[in-house]
Formats: sequence, structure tokens, C-alpha cells
Amino acid sequence: MQGTLPERPMDISSILLPSAVRVMSTVTSKKRLFQDLGDIAQAIYGLDATATVDALQERESLGPTGVGHGVALPHARLHGLEQVRGIFLRLEKPLDFDAVDRQPVDLIFALFAPKDSGVDHLKALALVSRTMRDAGTCAKLRANSDPAALHGVLTAARSTQAA
Repeated sequence: MQGTLPERPMDISSILLPSAVRVMSTVTSKKRLFQDLGDIAQAIYGLDATATVDALQERESLGPTGVGHGVALPHARLHGLEQVRGIFLRLEKPLDFDAVDRQPVDLIFALFAPKDSGVDHLKALALVSRTMRDAGTCAKLRANSDPAALHGVLTAARSTQAA
């Protein structure tokens, strides 16, 4: 297999644009949150907002994506995407999300994958899940209100975990 490069590991900086990190003050329901995610996905990634909301709700109906400790990882597969993309939201007021531990969530990392992404979607979900399971990372995210700083925490987390 001469001339083939090893596959570059996926990292959060390849999924999450700085402009896709937001601090939200008033999100009143999971439905409203999904609408906000759809609007952001449309503005940043050019995705259809309605299709994005529908795909998130459809996935959520299979089982809640609130993974515990105040973290939710909503995700969906969508047409019109070339690669896995993410949106990170820190909520100033935690939201009831039907999480597995019944705790409200304030850290949301939404993932959107191409409809036929296969293993890349799962790799991205595993990467984000590992990052968001780190108590130190979550503490830094909760202590910050600046989107640029939040992006920095998220993109630095994986490189320090890998070392």
C-alpha cells in the first residue's frame, strides 16, 4: 500500500466552527431549542431549518439524547451536508431535557452528519461524547460566557486528552 497516508484522526476543530458556538439566555423548551438549532444550522451551514428540526425531533423520539450531568448530544443525519458539523450551545438557564439522570441540561453539543456518512457520524459522536464526559472540560464550559473562549475549551480538550 505504497503512497497512502494514515487517516487523520477526527478532532472537534474540524467539526465545530467558532461561529457555531453560542450562549443562549432564554430557551424555554426542547422544541424551542431544536428550532434555535435549526436556525443556527441554516445560518452557518446552509441547512434547511425545517428539515433540521424535523430530523432532530425524529432522532429524539427514538430516545432522549440527554446523556446526564447537564449534557445533551442531539444529533441527526441530513441531506445537503458534505461532512459532519456541530453546534455548541451553553444555556444560561438549564432546560428539562428528559435526560437519563433526570437532571436539566445546560451544555448542548448538536451534531449533523451527511445522510450516508456511515462511520464518520459515529466517530464524531464518540469524540464529542468523550469530550463532554470530561468533568474538567464541562466545568470550564460552565464558567465561561464568551463564545470564542468556549470554542477554545472544546477544541483544546481533545488534544490534551490524546496526549
